[in-house]
Amino acid sequence: MLLVLLLAYRGELALEKLVPKYTNENSYFLSVEGNNVHVKVSGEGEPIFLIHGSFSSLHTWAEWEKELSKYFMTVSMDLPGHGLTGPDKDRRYGTADYANLVFSIAEELGIKEFHVAGNSMGGGVALKMAAEYPEKILSLNLIDASGAPAKPATETSTTPSRNSDATIFKLARNPLVNKILLKCTPRLLFKWNLKQVYFDQDKITEEMVTRYYELIRREGNRKATLDRLTAQKPYEVDFGNLKMPVLIIWGAQDQWIPLSSGERLKEAIPNATLKVFENAGHIPMEEIPTETVMEYLHFLGIQKDEDYLSPPKFFSYAH
Repeated sequence: MLLVLLLAYRGELALEKLVPKYTNENSYFLSVEGNNVHVKVSGEGEPIFLIHGSFSSLHTWAEWEKELSKYFMTVSMDLPGHGLTGPDKDRRYGTADYANLVFSIAEELGIKEFHVAGNSMGGGVALKMAAEYPEKILSLNLIDASGAPAKPATETSTTPSRNSDATIFKLARNPLVNKILLKCTPRLLFKWNLKQVYFDQDKITEEMVTRYYELIRREGNRKATLDRLTAQKPYEVDFGNLKMPVLIIWGAQDQWIPLSSGERLKEAIPNATLKVFENAGHIPMEEIPTETVMEYLHFLGIQKDEDYLSPPKFFSYAH
């Protein structure tokens, strides 16, 4: 057993080593709420904020950003405890904490209102943002999102259910196992993790596994992840505030958050549109980016197969 642990030992990776590999010309580091947040800004036009899920990073939106940035300004970020941003010194990893952080990023960029899309945990963050400050949110896109009510909503204010019963979450919450995971994090665990969130296993590449694996080993991220998963804070969502256009996208083969959660969200948000993709898992915007981004563009009023004589509405937000 000791030999196995020694073989699985993996040290942390310095930020300086990761930055050249995982940033590009659209990357920025913004000082926000005491964090040096890795933010990526692409394109121009109405802003869309893209919020990733647990164990992920802003890179999950790469294919969507290529298409969306032709018509909009896209803003993605590594939430604290993820990607290149690293840990929050005050351990602010709750849904409401992340929602406040994203609003602070918008304020730092001079953006007063915007569209928001979120996947998994990031979907819960987007949901919280839209319910708390609906006047700032132009539209809401929930992609295999956390935050669905635990049962069909009968009241406007509902405490969301906890949708983190996947194996990796259970391991991280085990007091003995999580101490081991701080230092002994086998790469195989992340390949296994991706096999759970992808329906089409052939789409999982070694480059993708490496990205997930290296970014979790960014200095402080493993400890931040354990802090986040072992001290989750309850939060409430007032679904009655969601008057903006809402699109719900779901992978029918999601093993982490089942389609029934998406259906409960649709029930809680009566005017929402639910679009189900049969051959996708938990992260459809990454697994089937073309089909899903076309659906989102259509929702936003962009028809790629049509010529528009009038230009899109642009805002003069500075990068």
